[in-house]
Amino acid sequence: MTAAAATTLIALVDRMAERLEAAGLAYGHGTTNAYDEAAWLVLWKLGLGLDALDAHAGDDIAPAQVAAVEALIAERIATRRPAAYLTGEAWLQGVPFHVDERVIVPRSLIAEPLADGTLDAWLSAQTRQVLDLCTGNGSLAVLAALAWPEVQVRATDLAAEALAVARRNVDRHGLQQRITLAQGDGWAAAPGRYDLILCNPPYVNRASMHRLPPEYRAEPALALDGNRAGGSDGMDFIRELIRQTPAHLNVDGILVLEIGHERDHFEAAFPELDPIWLPTSAGDDQVLLLQAEAFS
Repeated sequence: MTAAAATTLIALVDRMAERLEAAGLAYGHGTTNAYDEAAWLVLWKLGLGLDALDAHAGDDIAPAQVAAVEALIAERIATRRPAAYLTGEAWLQGVPFHVDERVIVPRSLIAEPLADGTLDAWLSAQTRQVLDLCTGNGSLAVLAALAWPEVQVRATDLAAEALAVARRNVDRHGLQQRITLAQGDGWAAAPGRYDLILCNPPYVNRASMHRLPPEYRAEPALALDGNRAGGSDGMDFIRELIRQTPAHLNVDGILVLEIGHERDHFEAAFPELDPIWLPTSAGDDQVLLLQAEAFS
C-alpha cells in the first residue's frame, strides 16, 4: 500500500507501529512501546483525542492525511526527538501540559503518589506550604495545586527557559494565584520553610549519561545530569539538597524525592538515612519519602 492509498485508522496505526518498531527507537516519554507511540502520533496528527482509537478504528483516512501521518512518523524516526516534542503536549496523570525542548518531558513518578492520594497520609490539616524544587515544566506544581486546593505552591528551577514553559502551564490551568514561580539554583530560590517538598532533581550517574539514547539526549542535560559538581554517582545536587533540607522543613514536614534507578548510589551517599520507599508503577525503589525527624 502506498502513501497515496486510502486506509482505515486502525490499519494506519498498525502500519506506523511497524515502521517505528523496525527503526529501533527508544521510548519512555509518554509511551513505552512502538504501538502506543504510533497511536499517539497518528491520533494527534488527525486531530483526534487520545481515547478515540476504538471509536474511529474503522474510519477511512484520506490519502492526504495518510501522507501527513507518514511524514510525521518519518520525522520521529529521522530526528529521534521524543514524540512529545513533535506534538508540543504531554500528559501526566491525565492532565495535559505544554512541552518543548526547553524542558524534559514530564514523567516524574512522584506524580503517582501525589495524584492517587498516597501522600495524603503524610500530610496534616495544617499543610499549606508546598515547594516543587526543580519544577521543569511545572507539572508537579500543577498536580499538587489541583490535589490540594488549600495549599500555596512555590515552584523553582535554575533555568529561566524552563520557567517560561512552567508559566505557560500554570496559566493554562488557571493557577496563577496559587503557584509562584522563582528562578534560582536549588535552595537559593526557595527561602523559608515548607510542609511538603517535592523534588525530581538531576540524578543520572555519569556512566548512564554516556549511555543515554538519542531521545533522552534531546532533552536538556541540565535536568538529567546529576554530576555537575564533578561527581560520578549522580548525587551532586542531592547532597546539597539533603544537607540543607532540615533548615527548610517544618516540624511535621516531609521531603518526597525521586532518584530513579540510583538507589544504590543514594544509599551509599546517605547511609545514615532510613527513607520510606513509595510504591510506583516502576517499582518500589525509585521514589522515597523522608520525614523531618529523619534528619535529626
